[in-house]
Amino acid sequence: MPESNEAERTLEALKALLEVIARLRAPDGCPWDREQTTKSMAPHLLEEAHEAADAVRRADDGETVEELGDVLMNVLMIAQIAGEEQRFTAADVARAISDKLVRRHPHVFGDVVAEDADTVLANWEAIKRREKGDAPRGTLDGVPASLPGLLRAFRVGEKAARVGFDWPDMDGPRAKIDEELAELDEALADGDDAAAEAELGDLLFAVCSLARHRGIEPESALRGTLDRFTARFRLVEADLGDRLQDAGLDEMEESWQRAKARLAAEPGSGPRGG
Repeated sequence: MPESNEAERTLEALKALLEVIARLRAPDGCPWDREQTTKSMAPHLLEEAHEAADAVRRADDGETVEELGDVLMNVLMIAQIAGEEQRFTAADVARAISDKLVRRHPHVFGDVVAEDADTVLANWEAIKRREKGDAPRGTLDGVPASLPGLLRAFRVGEKAARVGFDWPDMDGPRAKIDEELAELDEALADGDDAAAEAELGDLLFAVCSLARHRGIEPESALRGTLDRFTARFRLVEADLGDRLQDAGLDEMEESWQRAKARLAAEPGSGPRGG
């Protein structure tokens, strides 16, 4: 069967990758790889995950394959190092996530009924709480503090919403944006930098709440804006050349509008905004 053949190919490829990683860590392997620790690999794992997510977002299959490979290599390298220290192995990692997926999908592997995604998420959280036992655990404890700010705000809002702490529709967060913007304006007018910083944070959180209600991932939305800004600014740099630093705002704005129109006219340019 095709599915069986693909599974066999996948297992063979994973086995080959594990052998490559073990060879890199061997006494006569790569000096750089040999000096790594699980702790030193953590930043590389995070960086590669961001690069993979960016490739996925851009729907670049070739780069996505490469970047996901880098993520997988980092995961298996960490497991290889831990295995050498007799802490855990790649098999332990794979078995743990496989077992967890089965436990937390009783509507697939058991007799529980879940007809929509919201029910699935609610069941997931309930099972997760049972698995953690009697140890006190807050609703927001599962959101890593190390997440990028916008993504963390989005996840915190999701978690709170699952226990009913949320507006019933988009009107709530949209009104909250206006409220926080007015408070930010007041803090700026008063020259109160500490208050302005706090109000700006509240405003960003309100924007994330609106995005969540609309089904928009704010981190992805901001990355899209940054991509558009970067593309336009590069055209402005090329247009103004050595005169960029001496050009006035009016000339820069004219160049910016030309760049915006040029990019908007390109096939597949999509929404441009700004």
